[in-house]
Amino acid sequence: MQLTHQENQFERKTFPITLVCDHIYFQQNIGSLFRISEAFGVENIIFFGKDIPLTPRKINKTSRSTHLHVAHSVIEDFTSLQSFLLDNDFEIISLEIASNSKPLKEVTIPKNKKIALLIGSEINGISEELLKLSHQIVHINMFGKNSSMNVVQAASIALYELTSK
Repeated sequence: MQLTHQENQFERKTFPITLVCDHIYFQQNIGSLFRISEAFGVENIIFFGKDIPLTPRKINKTSRSTHLHVAHSVIEDFTSLQSFLLDNDFEIISLEIASNSKPLKEVTIPKNKKIALLIGSEINGISEELLKLSHQIVHINMFGKNSSMNVVQAASIALYELTSK
């Protein structure tokens, strides 16, 4: 028998993870990122970029009202984002296929350190300036001809891995 939201036995938990979204603009993706972040107990979402379309009416369909329950903010310029990440002593982990990336399964989580998981835009991925700030760059091994996947799907896989360690 399928359980309702009230009947499930999942432990409510928040993880010291901040999801940093580098110039993500597609409203369906934004709504879905709220939903998956709420499901995985993400502490905070930062949307990096100008004119991020956070109009709740437009993202509500995919967020299923989770945008009301996940702390989030917008940081428009690189200097402010860099200061936030460095001043708060995050372990900065970028999810990107790069020449120096390692498989996601090999990610290491330092004890007692907050995580900033960086995910990239739907078009260009993570910017070079943010990759340079990263302590670790990880990728999801894929076995088909395509070398990329939707940012929400990738974030979901990464959050599952990070929260299960």
